[in-house]
Parts: sequence; structure tokens; C-alpha cells
Amino acid sequence: MPERLTWCEVSAGALRSNVREFRRLVGPACRLGVVVKANAYGHGLVLAARTFVDAGSDLLCVNDLWEAARLREAGIEAPIVVLGWVPPAQAAEAAGLRVAVVAYDRDVVLALDRAGRDAGRPIEVHLKIETGTNRQGLGLADVRDLAACAASLPGVRVAGLSTHFADVEDTTDHAFAKSQLARFREAVEALAADGVALDRRNLANSAATILWPEAHMDAVRVGISAYGMWPSKETRVAAALTQRDRLVLRPAMTWKTVIAQVKTVPAGEYVGYGRTYRTTSDTRIAVLPVGYYDGYDRGVAGAHVLIGGQRAQVRGRVCMDMVMVDVTDVPGARAGDEVVLMGASGDETITAEQFAGWAGTINYEVTTRIAESVPRREVP
Repeated sequence: MPERLTWCEVSAGALRSNVREFRRLVGPACRLGVVVKANAYGHGLVLAARTFVDAGSDLLCVNDLWEAARLREAGIEAPIVVLGWVPPAQAAEAAGLRVAVVAYDRDVVLALDRAGRDAGRPIEVHLKIETGTNRQGLGLADVRDLAACAASLPGVRVAGLSTHFADVEDTTDHAFAKSQLARFREAVEALAADGVALDRRNLANSAATILWPEAHMDAVRVGISAYGMWPSKETRVAAALTQRDRLVLRPAMTWKTVIAQVKTVPAGEYVGYGRTYRTTSDTRIAVLPVGYYDGYDRGVAGAHVLIGGQRAQVRGRVCMDMVMVDVTDVPGARAGDEVVLMGASGDETITAEQFAGWAGTINYEVTTRIAESVPRREVP
């Protein structure tokens, strides 16, 4: 099978280093969970998951059973928590995959109970309390009712309580996030009063794990930062204010392609669809075999790539399978040369955050939108 002309290199060393940093941060008693949903934030589900487990992650978090099944098929036996919805019809598959399930629906819990009894072992359930994000979850009264129901069922074990912060990454004013933490603690206390013993209290994402030791509790769910990226500029500022910015995060991904053609376009000619760019002088244009089909955002403005350690600006519209860049000031550029779309080349670096700025989005979306058809190659 011919190799694709665009690919991602994922540094296993960087992933391991990030896990070690978070282990140091949370200590040995807290269970370190790493989120590998969305193709491990674009880094390759199996590649990243295996590396995280080898580096000391206690558990893996996925969005659905399809992702869990891929990990089990790859021989990964680490504990898995399914963060997204598991339909009642998939309860038996959840039992077979030996996963823990986040639940907030009585029908799901009843189905899991039947599946757990059939499998001969209870399924671990993490109830979801709504604290202000208004996405998944139940209010306190409903969580208490569901916990009472689940506690009476032999096929499930209520092990955890979870929630999710709404804006901890988006601001340095954490008043709302602190109120969510307080609501979570209230729910833990209420369930304890009801006789529900929890050993998997978890609500800390990357930002909360970095900023608040009091949010670590029994387990943390580290996502974006396990891949070497800060959740936001605001999180980094807040960390600096509390002297918790000493965390060393190593970005793990480099995205590459090659030059397919170099040609001189005369002054006054247009480049690309819609005639959005016109040369003002004779210009050397390189055509790259990558486009928005591969996840290179069509809406980028002011974007650059790196060729031989030099920046080359994108010219004209990003096409489905092609990008044109100006290599007038890269005199040796020729067909076959390697191009860095994101990552380091020489003394220059294009970060996911910089790319996100060009595309008007966030670093999370930049990496997760790189198509799964783009190969992920493990490098040291």
C-alpha cells in the first residue's frame, strides 16, 4: 500500500514525560486517568493509550464503547472509563469489555445491572452530578434517587461520582468553577449520608488538575495537557499566579507533508479558488498535497508552514487536497522536500496554539480534526 503524503509524528517520549509530570503533581495516592477520546486528541488512539499505560497512567477515559473496543482489541488491559452515553442496548457489550460507565439514566443502570449479573461480575458505575455545565448529568435530588436504585442492584457497583467544569480553562476568575466544586462536595456529602460509599470521586480536568490540589480527590481526568498542550492562555496565567506553572509539558505531535511542485507565478496572476490572492511580483509557489480533507482548516488566515527551518506563507484558499505556499524566500525549495505544518523545523516552531489563532479556534480542535486517515507514526 503506497504511503500517504501527509503524516503525523507522535513522540512517545513526550507523552511519557507528560504523564510523569502529572504523576508528580497528583502524587501516588490519586488515580491518574488520561483521556484518549477523539483518537487521543488526534494523536492516535492505540499508540497514545499504550504509551500512557506504559508510562504509569492508572486508567484510560474514552467517549464510547467503540473506542473501548479498539483498545481491548489492541491488547490494552488497563481500566477504562466510558465518559459518554452507553445506550441500554449496549450494556452487554460494556460488561464484555470490562469498562466502567458514567451513568445518569435509570434505564441504563437497569440494563447494566442485567448485563453485570449475566457476566457474573458487577459493572462499575460513575454517577454524573450536574453542577452548572448543563450537559450530561442530573441534579442532586435525582442523583440521590438513582444512587439508591443502583445500590439495590447486584449487577452494578456505584463506585464514583463525577462532574465537569464549565469554564475553568476560559478565565482567570474561577468563582463559577469554585461554585461547581462546592456543589460537587455537597453531592458527595449527601450520598455519604445516604450510605453510598464512593472511592472514585473525580471532577478534575487538565486545568483543575494543574491549578487545584483540592480538586484531585480520588482520581483526575487529564486530557489536552497529557499531549503537551496547555488548556488555554488563561490557565497558564492562573498557574503562574499560584506558582503552579513549573509543570513542563512537551507537545507530542509534529504534522508533516512534502512539496509536490514548485513553479514561478508571474506578477498579477491569481492563486487558488475564488481568486482571493494575486501576486504583486514574480512569485515562487509550492504546492503541498494536503488540504481540508486531511484537517488543514480551510479558514486559516495568515498561516505559515516551515520548509528547511524557514517560514513560507499560505497563499490563496486551502483546497480539499492542496495548499499553496510562497517559497520565494526559500531558494532551495523543490519537489519532495519535507514540510512541517505544525511542529518544529530548525529554530522555528508552529504550535497548535498558533495554528488555532490562524483558524479562529482552540488547540483542542486543531489536533482532533486531523483526519484519522493521516498516519500517526511513533517516534522517540
